[in-house]
Amino acid sequence: MYDYFKGILADKKFPYCTLEVSGIGYRFLINLRTLQKLPDINSEIKIYSKLIHKEDSMLLCGFLNKQDRTIFDILTAVSGIGTKVAFALLDEFETDDLVNAVISGDDKLISRTKGVGAKMAQKIVLELKDKLTKLDITADLITSKNTNSIISDETINQTVTILQSLGYNKTEYQNPLEQAISVLDKDDSQELLKEVLKILSLF
Repeated sequence: MYDYFKGILADKKFPYCTLEVSGIGYRFLINLRTLQKLPDINSEIKIYSKLIHKEDSMLLCGFLNKQDRTIFDILTAVSGIGTKVAFALLDEFETDDLVNAVISGDDKLISRTKGVGAKMAQKIVLELKDKLTKLDITADLITSKNTNSIISDETINQTVTILQSLGYNKTEYQNPLEQAISVLDKDDSQELLKEVLKILSLF
C-alpha cells in the first residue's frame, strides 16, 4: 500500500520511531539495528514501510533500505515466523550475511538468533534456500565491461543471486555492480556485495 515515507524524524524510542510527513506523524515499529542507524531527531530521512494488518490492529513496520524490507517479507512468509522473529534475525545479521547463511545452508549459524531454535533454523533454510537461489542469473550480463580479471564469474553470479533475492532488478544493480567490480582488489563475493549495496544506498 505504501512504499516509503520521506519526512522529518520526530521521535525514536525503541521499538518505535515517528516520522512527520506534511504535518502527520507516522509511527513505525522498528528493530534495534534500524534504531541504531537512525539519524538525529529533526533530520530528514526516508523510511520504507510494510503495513501489517491483523484482525484487531494495523501497524507499520519501518526499514531504512529496500533489501531489509524484502528479506522481512520473505522471512515472514515462512510459517511460524512473525514480525518479532523476523526482526530478531535482522538484528542478528546484516541482510547480505543472512542471505548468504540461507543459501549456504548454515542453519547452525542462523540458530544462534534469540528465539530461533535449531528446528526453526532448519525450516528457514529448507523453505528459503531454493527461493533465494533459483533466480535468472546470467554471468555475462556485465562481462562486456568487466576488465577486472580479479573478480571471477562465480563471484559475480553469487552477488547477482543475492541482489535479485533482495528485490533489485538488472536495471537497478548493473551500473553499481560494474562500479564495485572496478574498485575491488580481491575476489570475494561478500566484499563485492557490500560494495554494491553501499553504492545503491547513495541513490
